[in-house]
Order: sequence, then C-alpha cells, then structure tokens
Amino acid sequence: MIVIADYGVGNLKSVERMLRKAGADARLSSDPGEIREAAKLVLPGVGNFGHCAAELRAAPFYDTLQWFALEAKRPVLGICVGAQLLGHSSDEAEGARGLGWIDMVCRRFPDRPGLRVPNMGWNTVTPRRPSPLFASLDEESRFYFVHSYYFDVADQERVLAVAEYGFPYACAVNRDNITGVQFHPEKSLRHGLAILKAFADS
Repeated sequence: MIVIADYGVGNLKSVERMLRKAGADARLSSDPGEIREAAKLVLPGVGNFGHCAAELRAAPFYDTLQWFALEAKRPVLGICVGAQLLGHSSDEAEGARGLGWIDMVCRRFPDRPGLRVPNMGWNTVTPRRPSPLFASLDEESRFYFVHSYYFDVADQERVLAVAEYGFPYACAVNRDNITGVQFHPEKSLRHGLAILKAFADS
C-alpha cells in the first residue's frame, strides 16, 4: 500500500488517481497508524513553502513521518513543494523549516530577460545518475513544471536529474530511500504515469 500524506495541501486526489492508474494500491491518509502500515509514502505539496511547512508540522502524523523515512527507511517520494520540504528552508518563507532530510535549500529563480518567474510549462529532464524512476525515460519524455523556486543542493551526488531554465538546475534529488521531484508527475500524462509506476513497482 502507498499512502499519500494528507495534510490539507497538494493535488491529493490527482496523485491518488494517477497512482491507481499505475496499478498501485494508493490511498489518502492522515492517520499515523495507517501510515505505519504503508509500504511507501508520497508527500505532495502545492503553494507557499511556509504554509506547507506549518501544516505538515501540525499534522497528526508528523512524528510518524520522521520514523517512516529515517528509522524504518521506507521509500518516500516528495512532489513539488513536498519535494522542497525535504530540504532545510526556502527563500519563499523566512524562518520556515523543512524536514532537513536532504542537504539543500530552495532559491528563487533570478530575474532574467525572456524568462518568466514562475517557470510554468513542459520541459525535459536529464538524469545525472541511474534511478528506477527514470529507467523508461526517452527523448520525448516531458514533464509539467510550475514553480518559482529550485533546489540548491549542497552535495551534487544527491542530484538525480536536472532541467534547464536559463541554467541547468536540480529538478530531482535523492538520498537513500528519500526522493523528491520538482515537476508534477500527476499532471505529466504518460511520462508522469511512468514515473509513478516506477515508484510503485521499485
């Protein structure tokens, strides 16, 4: 079973539908006991980093989430702001703290001629190292992005894939059982479906 952590933030139903389409037994939950029974967990997130961080820390499963990822070491997939929360902090919300599971912070895209912020639309990603998530990636694989902040990763070995928006930036990160993707697989049609299926099956 894959649990989608329900802390009132994110494209919860979209993620659930896409995981079920990928053949996974997926359900939304905020119940600590149900999360303890899960094989894998998805941490979604949409909107302001500070709001998401506050809602996550107030969630009844917050301590269970720490146990799940750091002690039980079961697979976790963060999506969009859910992925940003895997790091320490974000320029978007001074003083707000992420989970700190991956040594990174989120920086705002710099203003550059011809580049709008937020970065919104379809883009390709380039894997930096092998991962089951990207095993089916080909030249036509595109993913949907909508974000103003990007991962600034301290250890480049944690970078799983990069995308280009004026400069190459990390769009997927990984540390052991913990993975985060900046793009929205639940909105990325067959390519996003392949990512979620790979997460479910790996």
